Amino acid sequence: MKHLRILLGMLAALLFASPAAAYWEYGHETVAAIAWANITPHARAKIRQILKAQAMLDTPSCPVRTIEEASVWPDCVKPLKDENGKSRFGYAYSWHYQNIDICQPFRLPPACDTGDCVSAQIPRQLAILKDKRAGAKERVMALAFLVHFVGDLHQPLHAGDKSDKGGNDTHVDYGMYATPRLNLHSIWDGLLAERAISTPPKLVRAYPAAERRRESAGDVDAWSRENWAIAKRAYAAAMGGDPCQPTPSHMTMNEAAIREMAPVEREQVKRGGLRLAKLLNDAFRG
Repeated sequence: MKHLRILLGMLAALLFASPAAAYWEYGHETVAAIAWANITPHARAKIRQILKAQAMLDTPSCPVRTIEEASVWPDCVKPLKDENGKSRFGYAYSWHYQNIDICQPFRLPPACDTGDCVSAQIPRQLAILKDKRAGAKERVMALAFLVHFVGDLHQPLHAGDKSDKGGNDTHVDYGMYATPRLNLHSIWDGLLAERAISTPPKLVRAYPAAERRRESAGDVDAWSRENWAIAKRAYAAAMGGDPCQPTPSHMTMNEAAIREMAPVEREQVKRGGLRLAKLLNDAFRG
């Protein structure tokens, strides 16, 4: 019954959430918590110091007092307006994703050349975070963006799609949960993520050094390719076959597909956390 209540609550959140509330808080916070459990004491101390400047962001409804709060800040601030009614952070909307066609050879989109995609922003924000000459406000914002974007990249529907806005335009029912508001993206953001993360054993823990090295190997381009390939599997599971066939107007992700994909999403959450830990340790090395 407890599990059912959680699922019903998340379904309600999906039905009534603002379109700006992309990706699931549970996933972002879990990625951040895994990273926190696997960074050095030196890195933790540096991050705590940077977080002291969070008031300079002037976003009191979206605090950044902890790394978990930092992980959801870039989504939280999307609706914020300035005194003229214009979006304060609209410039960053395209930084959260890079919808690469899963049915074409892998290639980062031209937007990445100008920094307007998630894989371009990860090294950009990391460089600001490393720069001791950068202002306190710039560094705390860079920390929030970095933590969030590593999480975004490891939600595969932010890395690959079929020209359907990362699966947002693809109607998919989730097992017994059927509503027109559910789509492939929201399932991976919410319901599947809840199942993946909540399944024992606990994801948030300190991992052995060998596992940290193995799971955090590679660079942002390699992680992009990996999650793009998993996006192809996500479409295949929902479609029950070739993901590059025409997408049906309505699909159901059945229990077999859920059982297949939940461990895949769980693994990407873990990898996101350990890769974020690697980046943070590198940022504050010494």
